[in-house]
Amino acid sequence: MVHYKLTYFDARGLAETARQLFVLADVEFEDNRLTVEEFQKLKPSLPAGQVPILTVDGFEISQSATIWRYLARKFGYAGKTPEEEATADSIVDHFKDFLNSFKHYGAGLFFGKTQEELDRARKEIVEPAVQVYFSILKNQLEKTKTGYLVGSELTYADVAVAENLTTLKNTAFFHPEEEKSIASFHQKVLETPKLKEYLEKRKFSTL
Repeated sequence: MVHYKLTYFDARGLAETARQLFVLADVEFEDNRLTVEEFQKLKPSLPAGQVPILTVDGFEISQSATIWRYLARKFGYAGKTPEEEATADSIVDHFKDFLNSFKHYGAGLFFGKTQEELDRARKEIVEPAVQVYFSILKNQLEKTKTGYLVGSELTYADVAVAENLTTLKNTAFFHPEEEKSIASFHQKVLETPKLKEYLEKRKFSTL
């Protein structure tokens, strides 16, 4: 049996999409959650000094989106055709572009920045980026008309974006009553039976 070990902080963040792909596939994995202090000690030995890291029988994979794509392809959530795979990858790349803006707020919240710094990041960086990001999501949902971002079945792109929407809702960047199509998509993914059961048991975490 393959041994999977996922190393990250004790938070949802960039590891939660991978965790949910394991849940969807009914595949066991070691969920190695680090404190900030443990991460600092481990950092010099990590590829690029970053987490998450997925270890597969000793083989290390770094970069969150690369981990998600690897698991999606192994478990059948990458898309049914090369075109769907390309679309899913593109959506995740748009999502990662947005994260470059959101991290100014999210990382600040996680590492204890001042409220003034957080408010500045919210207004000057994240809120404008949310508008662009949501426009991309709404256009894609209008294109598919299936409730999913790619084709007619759940892909890792849906999982990644829905998980991010939970964070944006927790941090008051996403207001479901104002974004009906995105809210409907978010709820559809959360209602996926295996995910729903997992999410009901998951402890609350803002990020």
